[in-house]
Amino acid sequence: MDKFVVRGGNPLLGTIKVSGAKNSALPCMAAAILTEDEVILENIPQVRDIETERRLLASMGAEVELGYGRAQHRTRIKCAVLSDPVAKYEIVKTMRASSLVLGPLIARTGMARVALPGGCAIGGRPIDLHLKALEQMGAVITQDHGYLEAKTDRLKGAHIVFDKITVTGTEDILMAAVLADGETVLENSAREPEVTDLAALLIAMGAKIAGAGTSTITVQGVSKLHGARYRINPDRIEAGTFLVAGAISGGDLNVDCCNPAHLAALLSKLEECGVRCDVGKENVRVRSEGTLKAADISTEEYPGFPTDMQAQYMALATQAEGTSTITENIFENRFMHVQELVRMGANIRVDGRTATVRGKTQLSSAAVMCSDLRASASLVLAALVAEGETILDRVYHIDRGYERIEEKLRGVGAQIRRMGDVFGKK
Repeated sequence: MDKFVVRGGNPLLGTIKVSGAKNSALPCMAAAILTEDEVILENIPQVRDIETERRLLASMGAEVELGYGRAQHRTRIKCAVLSDPVAKYEIVKTMRASSLVLGPLIARTGMARVALPGGCAIGGRPIDLHLKALEQMGAVITQDHGYLEAKTDRLKGAHIVFDKITVTGTEDILMAAVLADGETVLENSAREPEVTDLAALLIAMGAKIAGAGTSTITVQGVSKLHGARYRINPDRIEAGTFLVAGAISGGDLNVDCCNPAHLAALLSKLEECGVRCDVGKENVRVRSEGTLKAADISTEEYPGFPTDMQAQYMALATQAEGTSTITENIFENRFMHVQELVRMGANIRVDGRTATVRGKTQLSSAAVMCSDLRASASLVLAALVAEGETILDRVYHIDRGYERIEEKLRGVGAQIRRMGDVFGKK
């Protein structure tokens, strides 16, 4: 099992490039199920979750080619025949996005069998919102042996009001609605850039969608979709992680190939902390000018402060003068990184959904354990400023969503190295 060894103390200097958004790429790959034609996706990140989705689509009978060489961030998907419309547990158990194939499978084939989603340990991701909406559209859903089975002759348009905002729920039902009979209206929809990305691909494939990026999305069903070529948005969470890396290390870092419009909530918070942010068209330059100041955050659905940046911000808060209050409103179990940060010397107290961070504290190296994707990123950030050499175990979590993060950070001056088992096998 790979580990990272990080020696802290180096300011990050130079330019670091952002990859395509994993959380856009996954639903866009699933959308290829909706047509027999070829779908070509560009700016696909080379991360573990993408390989899992490739295996998932291939297991259903799709042809999936992940590019290599100069085309290494391109994927071609052709679902001419879906011989086995089942999302098998052994493939999806490491990935929470398994439910994303439910909507397109039932829309295209009239039946779907999907293993209940696995993935991170950061809290429940209720799939009941997807199921309730599909039932409104005429699907009959049963559950047995850890699988959901959905059947229908043809989905019908419906007026769906989500009980709470759900990103994967919005994406899943949007994909189901594009081939349904009649009009579907989705209210209380997620407004995340990843939803807008998926809608743009579907429109390129011939879908009729209005309102993506707002809380009300209207879909006019069509009888079939065609192939398309589409470029995925930059990953706003990877960009945010690197912005915090530049700030926490006291560096001068240019984060390139990003979309600053998607980073507004984080940028305003960094400026409140005393970080200078120079925003360009496709880049943000961060400079830490002196002492960082404490600032409170509260995670919210987009365009609020993203839950996927909470752990990284907490690492930054350990280096800010004063007391920061961090409130997690999206996931109930998303403070698993706290104990590891405390092992490194952080002063953090958790009470329910709120963590109180008292800074500035000198962090020191320790052996720490990665528990989920974004927690792993926070530990890398903490290690960048800790005294000595920190060893991070179970970095396969970080590989799920960050493309070669250690190489990118090393390119701007971080001392970070990937290694296999230190002692090897007996």
